[in-house]
Amino acid sequence: MTELMDRGMQAAYEEALTGRREGGIPIGSVLVRDGEIAGRGHNRRVQLGNPILHGEMDALTNAGRHPASFYRECTLYTTLAPCIMCSGAILLYRIPEVIVGEDVNYPGESAFLRSRGVKVTILNNPELIAMMKSYIDENPAVWNEDISEEL
Repeated sequence: MTELMDRGMQAAYEEALTGRREGGIPIGSVLVRDGEIAGRGHNRRVQLGNPILHGEMDALTNAGRHPASFYRECTLYTTLAPCIMCSGAILLYRIPEVIVGEDVNYPGESAFLRSRGVKVTILNNPELIAMMKSYIDENPAVWNEDISEEL
């Protein structure tokens, strides 16, 4: 991965690659608190047949239960801009910062998150853009299902 990525985005990228190797959509996410990864995950909708198991949701699930104050000290890293469902979870838990690997292939809800006070940084990393574009080109039906669009 490029030197421009910090440890959080590198871990999210690794999760995305794991998802791809498993036959799923290559979107990864990690939840970081105090410089340590508290939870990591990847989109496992295809693998588990679970319509809401996006990468961000998987990372939150894998972080386990915590008091509300825990999330207010976290940063969420995700390789692709979060959808409205994942943005809702970010807002519910009041995660104050989201680092997005790219929003070229899917714009997500960054403006919505910002309007609610979340600090959103978009990297538009070329490797992440290329990885997602390749997946979408090869799997348009699965991708459209993931974002609830028709072909």
